Amino acid sequence: MPKASVSQARPAKAVKDASDTETGVKNFVLDTNILLHNPNALFVFKEHNVIIPFTVIEELDKLKRKEDDLGRNARETIRHLDRLRTQGRLTDGVRWGGFSPRVGAAASVGTDGQTGTIRIDVGERDRPDAIREEMPDNRIIAVAWHLQQQGVRTVFVSKDLSARIKSDALGITTEDFENQKVDSERLYTGYLNLEVEDELIDQLYKDRLLPVDRLTKALTITDPEGHTYVRNFTANQFAALKSKEDPDHTGLCRRLADTDHVIPVTGPRKPVYGLMARNVQQTMAFDLLMDDEIRLVTLLGGAGTGKTLLAIAAGMAKVYAEERYDKLLVARPIMPLGRDIGYLPGDKDEKLGAWMQPIFDNLEYLLSTRGAQLQTADSHSSEQRIEKLIADGRLVLEPLTYIRGRSIPHQFMIVDEAQNLTPHEVKTIVSRVGEGTKLVLTGDIGQIDNPYLDSSSNGLSYTVEKMKSLGIVGHVTLAKSERSELASLAAARL
Repeated sequence: MPKASVSQARPAKAVKDASDTETGVKNFVLDTNILLHNPNALFVFKEHNVIIPFTVIEELDKLKRKEDDLGRNARETIRHLDRLRTQGRLTDGVRWGGFSPRVGAAASVGTDGQTGTIRIDVGERDRPDAIREEMPDNRIIAVAWHLQQQGVRTVFVSKDLSARIKSDALGITTEDFENQKVDSERLYTGYLNLEVEDELIDQLYKDRLLPVDRLTKALTITDPEGHTYVRNFTANQFAALKSKEDPDHTGLCRRLADTDHVIPVTGPRKPVYGLMARNVQQTMAFDLLMDDEIRLVTLLGGAGTGKTLLAIAAGMAKVYAEERYDKLLVARPIMPLGRDIGYLPGDKDEKLGAWMQPIFDNLEYLLSTRGAQLQTADSHSSEQRIEKLIADGRLVLEPLTYIRGRSIPHQFMIVDEAQNLTPHEVKTIVSRVGEGTKLVLTGDIGQIDNPYLDSSSNGLSYTVEKMKSLGIVGHVTLAKSERSELASLAAARL
């Protein structure tokens, strides 16, 4: 790309003018972890100014050779900055304009279409005594502190809790990266509880179809302030119906994708690979898992709710009993995603076994004497059956480290522990799905091991909220632990 003209490449004055309090423009100082979380974070601050401390560039340079997602994100960020460099001196500040990889999706501009600026701060800044110690976090915070001391509207953005606490203690306005966060307290559950007339439930099961507008009255609620509104009832969302006259008279229905009708849900009439639903949420989950028209299913729930077991049972039924898919692929993130499994002893399969043991436990349970399938003379134990399925290539267990760059057609794919993935990583996984593949994401947003994610910013929550209402997507939040009586009591009381 040719160098910009002198008139185009001198935005320094504009950057300083934009910092004036009267313009309403803010200056966002980005921590390294923001760019490692999402390299496109450079382009989401609308008409505001983005300042990148020189220490951040040094940290990205140290990480760029890593073969995991941190290294890839570091390299992508560096490429973004290299392209912006052609517009002028980054130390003066340049407008990113149309340099975002996907303007409108990975970018956001101001109300008048004006884009913000990106500037690298190379100055050696004075620091207060509290952050005098020589360490990268302190040098990064010092940039934000210096700007604030000059009377500039400054916000320090970091996913590091300690860095946010330190900067806040110095009086600096401090925020998490909010662009890819959802409200975990009001996260889409995939179902509604409705009170309806007795005859409505009877008609649902008699006609096997019911217009959605027949539920409008039940969907209408009045908030404490007296405002009345109709709750959203989207594609593939369930409604648990209870009669107003007889609380024991109940029904379950799902809105048929891309239609204005609901259909009754009765659950599988026979065990799914030896497994029967134990509660209404599990019935909903099986309904989505066994429906070939739904290409993406997200299952969210606490320990013992059965999300992984249900997904694997449905996958085995679809692959081995119905032969609807060529193979069953089960993947888990090596925590964090992309961590080298070379730290564990043994060859690749032995290393992988340690990370995939929870999956083996579920497979052994389903392939035990509880199930009738695959009980042949040449494979008596569940371990032998698993080994035979792997040897035949019909069962694939692998870490997500090796998923990038692949195309996965005609497979039933399960990604367990998806709450430990970033939104960017989930997007990478979903974009690997080929023709005829069904993808199931399972996880518990209450158990997140990634230090830079929480219940609002993880990839599973983000996917649930952003993909709801699509005709080929379904979601259920499993609420009740069914692992054992002790596990249920522990989940409720501890």
